Amino acid sequence: MKKQVRKADQAKIRQRKHITFRMNFLFFSIFVLFSVLIFRLGYLQIVKGEEYSRELEKKEEIPINTSVPRGKIFDRMGHVLVDNDPKNAITYTKMTSTSSKDMLEIAQKLADLIEKDTKRITIGDKRDFWILKNPEKALKKVSKKEQLALEKGSSLSRIEAQRKINSLTRERVTDEEIESFTDEELEVLAIYREMMSGYAYSPQIVKSGDVTKEEFAIVSERLGELPGVDTTTDWERVKKSDNAILGSTTSPIEGLPKSREDYFLARGYSRNDRVGRSYIEQYYEELLKGQTTIVKNIKDRKGSVVETKTIREGEPGKDLILTIDSELQQELEKIVSDKLLELKKGPNSQELDRAFLVMMNPNNGEILSLVGKQVVTNKETGKLEIWDYAYGTFTALHEAGSTVKMATLLTGYQEDAVSIGEVKIDEEIKIGGIRKKSLFNKGYRIPVSDIQAIGRSSNVYMFKIAMAVANANYRYGESLSIDKKAFDTFRQSFASFGLGTKTGIDLPGEAAGLIGDSTLTGILLDLSIGQYDTYTTLQLAQYVSTIANGGYRVAPKVLKEIRQPSEDGEILGPLIQESEVKVLNRIENTDAEIEQVKRGMHYVYYGADGTARNIFAGKDYDGAGKTGTAQAFSNGKPTINLSHVGFAPYENPEIAYAVVIPNISTDQRVYKYAQNDIVKQAVDEYFKLKAKRAKEETSTAAKQPIIQAPEIESK
Repeated sequence: MKKQVRKADQAKIRQRKHITFRMNFLFFSIFVLFSVLIFRLGYLQIVKGEEYSRELEKKEEIPINTSVPRGKIFDRMGHVLVDNDPKNAITYTKMTSTSSKDMLEIAQKLADLIEKDTKRITIGDKRDFWILKNPEKALKKVSKKEQLALEKGSSLSRIEAQRKINSLTRERVTDEEIESFTDEELEVLAIYREMMSGYAYSPQIVKSGDVTKEEFAIVSERLGELPGVDTTTDWERVKKSDNAILGSTTSPIEGLPKSREDYFLARGYSRNDRVGRSYIEQYYEELLKGQTTIVKNIKDRKGSVVETKTIREGEPGKDLILTIDSELQQELEKIVSDKLLELKKGPNSQELDRAFLVMMNPNNGEILSLVGKQVVTNKETGKLEIWDYAYGTFTALHEAGSTVKMATLLTGYQEDAVSIGEVKIDEEIKIGGIRKKSLFNKGYRIPVSDIQAIGRSSNVYMFKIAMAVANANYRYGESLSIDKKAFDTFRQSFASFGLGTKTGIDLPGEAAGLIGDSTLTGILLDLSIGQYDTYTTLQLAQYVSTIANGGYRVAPKVLKEIRQPSEDGEILGPLIQESEVKVLNRIENTDAEIEQVKRGMHYVYYGADGTARNIFAGKDYDGAGKTGTAQAFSNGKPTINLSHVGFAPYENPEIAYAVVIPNISTDQRVYKYAQNDIVKQAVDEYFKLKAKRAKEETSTAAKQPIIQAPEIESK
């Protein structure tokens, strides 16, 4: 009996031990789990806390595209070229939780307070609006049988099937239903479509520019009843100058250009944002656009926004100071326009329709004036009109003629085809049956130095350089074999001056030049006198600047300074950055060779036989230059191009200039040297303006005022 009791006790003891072990194990497991949990929480809070906080901030901080003014554009003297005109505006900002029904109700309330033009409403807008207002009728446009067939009886996914149903619904809205809206309903639709056009948290302009004082006041008073609606200031871009290189911007109605929409959206723009679409406005978009406002949304537990805090206020765009001198630009535009009209009214001017002038600082590349003009006949009045074509100075290509002869001579120096001071005989050249000669030589053998070759414009001197570079053995009347590599030699050398290659100007759309592909012997000779490849007027200006400054090819530029926006509208804002001088390369010539070429250019103006002698006669400044004529074709007709390049003063050049008048005459024997007239007047205008400014009071030197640009009469 005692043995049986002991066995029972031992069994209970073993059972208690087993239970104790299990309980201890359970408590230990719980302890381990809690320890792991506490460790994990500690890790997340201490180690990862800051990172997760940043992620949360990143998700909650939202850029808001508030209407900040674009940066203004000024000329080098502080004249306003492009400004902003403030306009009253009514905007709407939707939240992620805003429904179409909510927006429709707000649009209906707004329609009672403002007038809204309905011209921009499309047929698609009307279809969508009818569906929104008639949801039950819209559901019946596609039968349940059709819906089931699309959802289950086809290979379409659920999303694709729904898209197809929606598309069928829109297609089946009848013309009668589309035209059933009253004028009041159309006004609601016009407002609603503007509200719907953007993203959440991005203000959309409902009405701008033509908002009356009464509308602005009454909407402002009732903002509490119109969630998401705001009254604010919008900005309209105003050009004070007609110069085309200033470019243009899109309007809020146009929004982002379709061709670059993805580019801008990826950079945080909204679809209705204004952006630069051409020239300076486009090239410097990042500086001009300004900074959007950054806000932080505070949400409740349901995810609804209960408060919005501004983290960073929006900032206006940076102001740009250009290198352009608008007073000088105005005078030079008048000179070119008057001469173009005069020539167009003269004989043989059927193909004449444009003229170009570039003036720049040869030492730092600053563009002082870009003038391009087109003459057109007004179809209604029949009268001649002048239109601005400034961008043609770096996009339009033309044969330049003898103005390239300095590059040919310098290439000859580089290739040991000619030496400083070398005299060659100017005489008729005959290759096979082709005869070539200089215009000034009527059939004689005339000794010509390198200086005279530039000053008198000797074609034959340049032909002989080209033949020497091409290792040709010339005999009068015989065919001529040349080394084809000479084409590359000349073009590579020409490119080092800026001819036949992009100049590097800070504007979009620049043309590089048109390089021919023929390697005939006669073409090489034509190339050496500017009768084959084509160049822009800006390339000619860079080329002559390279000679003027001692051999450095400097990139031309139109941006001089970047500044903070003006605080008071009277004084320019603080300087942020000056545009740097960009030296692209130095030509492979010695200083002595460059100086010799400059002497030849000086001979053009002051030599007894110079092609533009006495151009600056009686002036208190001097200069150096080169004239050019080129045989060309326009619409199948033989024409003449005129050109002129130069710099002044001769010793310490301040300006370099290039003029091109394409197709001045359809008679290749009779034409006026109008390019010289333009140069004479333009250079004189520069020095007159310089003298006038030197006499003016300098008391405002420490304070740079903002001045309204003079009105420029051109179209």
